[in-house]
Parts: sequence; structure tokens; C-alpha cells
Amino acid sequence: MNRHRIRKQHASKLPKELKDLFWDYDFAALRWETDRDFTIARVLTLGNWDAVIWLRSVVEDRALREWIQTHRGGGMSPQRLRFWELILGLSHRQVDGWLAEEGRRIWDRRRHV
Repeated sequence: MNRHRIRKQHASKLPKELKDLFWDYDFAALRWETDRDFTIARVLTLGNWDAVIWLRSVVEDRALREWIQTHRGGGMSPQRLRFWELILGLSHRQVDGWLAEEGRRIWDRRRHV
């Protein structure tokens, strides 16, 4: 195996600082190229400040904004979604709409009981 290939494989691994976010997965098997969507979801919904800084260093804010809009803020607590609203300049009206959706309100009440 040549040296370039080894570096490429190593580069695709997620930083060890993210390991706690993936407690329920084989962290060593996760790769940025194949698990990008899943990784973004975990960092946006559960990541600490260091994880957020890492994510924003590898994904442009525009792409993060699009990811949240595509998923309608799914999986995020209302507080976390409001955080990303401010950081990424999401539409307040749009976030209000996501949070007001019936299925979302039922889930949020259940999680915080």
C-alpha cells in the first residue's frame, strides 16, 4: 500500500474528540466521506463547543444552514435549534414554523417530561 493512500484513509477518519457523540456506533468504522450526513446530524444536535468548531471548519455555514432547512430542524431540541438559528442566520419565522408543527410539539413535550 502506498504512502498517499494511507494518508487519505487516515484523513477520512473522524477526529477522536467526537467519539463521545457516537457512543452507540463503532466509532473506528465511521468515515467522513460515507457518514457525512450522520456526522453533521450528531454534531448539530449533540455536539459540544469543540465539536461545533470542528464541524464549521470542514463544512461551510451555507451547507449547514441547508442541512437544517432540509431536515426542518429535526432531532434538535428547541434550545439547540434556536442556537443554530442565531449562529447561521436562519429565518426566525421558519424556525417558529418547525417548532409549531404538531408532530414536533408532541415529541418535544415527551422528551422534556
